[in-house]
Amino acid sequence: MVITYLLFILGLVILIESANWIVDSSSSIAKRLGVSSLVIGLTIVSFGTTLPELVVNLFAAFSGNAEIAFGNVIGSYIANVLFVLGIVACFGNVRLKRETIWHEIPIALLAAFVLFILTGNLFGAKEFLTRDDAFILLGLLGVFLYYVFLMARRGNKDFNISAVVDKSNWLIGLKFLFGVIGIYFGGKWVVEGAVVIANQFEISSFLISATIIAVGTSLPELVVGIIAMIKKNPGLAVGNVIGANVLNVCWVLGVVPLISPLAIPAYIGVDIGVMFLAMLILFIFMATGEKHELRRKDGILMLLLYSLYIWYVIVRG
Repeated sequence: MVITYLLFILGLVILIESANWIVDSSSSIAKRLGVSSLVIGLTIVSFGTTLPELVVNLFAAFSGNAEIAFGNVIGSYIANVLFVLGIVACFGNVRLKRETIWHEIPIALLAAFVLFILTGNLFGAKEFLTRDDAFILLGLLGVFLYYVFLMARRGNKDFNISAVVDKSNWLIGLKFLFGVIGIYFGGKWVVEGAVVIANQFEISSFLISATIIAVGTSLPELVVGIIAMIKKNPGLAVGNVIGANVLNVCWVLGVVPLISPLAIPAYIGVDIGVMFLAMLILFIFMATGEKHELRRKDGILMLLLYSLYIWYVIVRG
């Protein structure tokens, strides 16, 4: 039992670090091929920070544990907004461009609303997220990526990554290989550990995945956000979170049903509602006021709201 707990913690650490290795090595390869930093930031980095969620969901789906799959995506979405941006705002006021407030945040809101409909919370209960649902989510992802492409063509510089240190080809390839191996075993150990912990304490797998796993897999977004604030680039801090949330819903939950129908937990309507509410609160904070910024007091309020959600999930069991 102790070994299972250790593997759960180790798996979470390996999962996050392996995703970073894949991002770094892929960025190095793209640089060598002449791909711009802007395109790398909008594609490799955005998808890379959601790799932990995708791997956890694939293992959860293959093991027949849909609670972990949904809990991971929903929990990460909520944690990214209320927990990550709450902490980021405590480092200083976050001011955004008009495009982010009126275009990107509404897309993330739409993703949460579409998930609410697809899980049967509006037109009657559904048992599974099907392949047809997956195509809808992936179609919405296509719309988001097309928007990102248009932003890139306009020369938006909000998305950027540090210059890649020149490394030999074999070292880059080795780092990528170890990243793939690490993310496989990390995801496997996290899912297996979550199931054991849930069974031992007689709590739902959703609770474990929506809290511990969700916060753990949101650490890449938190690190990017803090570094972005330190480097005076608040647009990247919020943009990364919004992009990750759209990808979590449309890509991570969109890929799994293509392989196998994903059972829908009967109680997740409230949690998806919290997803939508969290992003709506962010939109209200950013859209109102003269400076259109997320202030420190807003961040503290968001952290308090996140604490209330965690309390609700724990009480529900």
